[in-house]
Amino acid sequence: MSVSTTPGPGLVVGVTGGIGCGKSTAARLFVDCGAGLVDTDAIALALTQAGQPAMQEIARRFGAEFITPAGALDRQRMRSRVFSDPAAKADLEAILHPLIRVEVARQVRGCDKRYVLVLIPLLVETGGYPGLVQRVLVVDADEHVQIARTMARSALTEEQVRAIMRTQATREQRLAAADDIIENNGDLEHLRTQVEALHARYLELAKHS
Repeated sequence: MSVSTTPGPGLVVGVTGGIGCGKSTAARLFVDCGAGLVDTDAIALALTQAGQPAMQEIARRFGAEFITPAGALDRQRMRSRVFSDPAAKADLEAILHPLIRVEVARQVRGCDKRYVLVLIPLLVETGGYPGLVQRVLVVDADEHVQIARTMARSALTEEQVRAIMRTQATREQRLAAADDIIENNGDLEHLRTQVEALHARYLELAKHS
């Protein structure tokens, strides 16, 4: 399904990064500066609520045990299933990704900011959003920082975090896809300084897009 579109804003930046790299925090700082934001995780959550068209197909493919009594996706059960079953993961992505892409394009078109970020955790893994995303920003952190941050915010063990990392693109693959890189091994002010510099650059690029 094509999502090629003439975006409303002057520039569309895809933001990605591995688990624990701080991409969501960076995105919030960009919004504070005046950027638009489209969050694919939030879209996926909305698409898997009760009554959404995707839920019928998910129930047909995976069974009623993956649906909560309220009719939404049982995200914890599904996460366990797709984590251990690559075929199930591919099937879930085949249901959701086309719908997510259409909604991303709609939200981008409706954005009235000078530029917009599209937060796509699996941008590299899914092949990007050609025809929509014009630049790729990677929020990067050292592996030990990723692990420490993820363990601090969740109940996951180090081995569980490493297992998730093994299912994602490698750090080298993400960096190779990047037009811009934020190094996020430091504190919030270190991150903010880089965001503000890129914000100024994106405003300038948006003028000429």
